[in-house]
Amino acid sequence: MPGTVAVDPLAPSAGARLRSGARLVICAAVPWYLCLWWGTSTAPVPAALPAVLILREDVYAAPRLARERLLGVFAGVVLSTLLLDRLPPSSLSFLAVLVCGCAGMYLLGRSGSPNQQVLITALMIYATALPGYPLARLAETLVGIAVVVLLGPLLRPPDPYRSAAEGLDAYRAGVGRLLDGVAGRLARGGPATAPDPLPEGAQLWLRPQACRDAFDRAAHRRRTRTPPDGLDGRLGLAARSAVTLQCFTQELRERARGPATPDPSATPDPSAASAPPAPDPALRDIAPLVRATALALDAALRGEEFAAELDRARGLDLAHRSAHPTRHDAVLRAGLHLTHEALSDHLAARR
Repeated sequence: MPGTVAVDPLAPSAGARLRSGARLVICAAVPWYLCLWWGTSTAPVPAALPAVLILREDVYAAPRLARERLLGVFAGVVLSTLLLDRLPPSSLSFLAVLVCGCAGMYLLGRSGSPNQQVLITALMIYATALPGYPLARLAETLVGIAVVVLLGPLLRPPDPYRSAAEGLDAYRAGVGRLLDGVAGRLARGGPATAPDPLPEGAQLWLRPQACRDAFDRAAHRRRTRTPPDGLDGRLGLAARSAVTLQCFTQELRERARGPATPDPSATPDPSAASAPPAPDPALRDIAPLVRATALALDAALRGEEFAAELDRARGLDLAHRSAHPTRHDAVLRAGLHLTHEALSDHLAARR
């Protein structure tokens, strides 16, 4: 397939890993030494933890994660302090801290993502019964969060537009390898299934929507910068094609699990009962359609002209329907047909 690459598209570059590591080290060291200078404690670990737990490749997630962490730490401090003021350290007080911490963890968390800082902070304060420790932990957490939110974006954060473009290229390359393997296997009369799982696995289908979400957040918040021309539309096309092509490959896998579909036009031969099933002509003839669809999608995701490839793919779709009118391959062809529709809408939006 044109445009496919031999490298692992999921592996970040050495420069990106170095920048990410350096950013983490700085954002953890600065609040640590600030708290030592302030005198909150001799080992202000809570000040360094936000850099580890908040910094992500998506820089726009840092404020939300910081807010959730600060809220969880504050709730844990209040909860543990109030309970310890009323209950002496014992098995009963530990159980009360545990139960109330779990309740606060889910009450202050998001759907499917509990705020674990509530319980962690409550248990840490319970285990460290030192005067002033709750306030010191809250102050150190606040310093660490402030440094991450204010200093982190200044230390060469990853460009979300560039990350989205790289994710789009990785998806294009992965889909190209996948469809190339499917077409090759069908053309050789092999079983109706997708090739061996790709290294990225199911993450291939999740990548386009993740890139689109990051792009939308960046476009909404970066008022002074213009995104690359056409990237928004190509990300939308990738997200749509991920759904349609996943349907196509899943239908191939389901057919591979079941018995081979006989050709209705063939004459039964009793002597061939013990022989392996012959290749299905309808599936073998769909291989050129898969290749044409892959070429059109590859060109579209590159931002190149693909109208001719799309017309050829549609012609092959009609030819396949005419050549095998008695076959019920609507579900199988639906994934490719819907991919053609997505390509057609993308082409119309470009004009």
